[in-house]
Amino acid sequence: MEHTGEQHHPIRVYLVVWGLLFLLSVMSYLVDYFEVRPKGLAWFLITAFALLKAGLIISYFMHVRFERLSLIYAILLPPLLILALTAFAMAEGSYVFNVRAIFFGR
Repeated sequence: MEHTGEQHHPIRVYLVVWGLLFLLSVMSYLVDYFEVRPKGLAWFLITAFALLKAGLIISYFMHVRFERLSLIYAILLPPLLILALTAFAMAEGSYVFNVRAIFFGR
């Protein structure tokens, strides 16, 4: 038998990850089903579950978990920075919207 250098993982790892993905999907569905209030909390939870699912998929099915740390940083840091900058832009937009409402009326 020839060794190709490929690393194979036990099927149990993939079944556990699939189970976690299923559980996160169910939790995301339940947030919407039970109409969690306030809506901001519901949006946060659904987004958090989606990011966790994306992280699991990237880590295990795209095999990033087994890569060098520098490659992990190169793949994961840009989306995290984009999320942070988007959050700052949304906060600024909300502030401007509220200030305009105060000075110009609704």
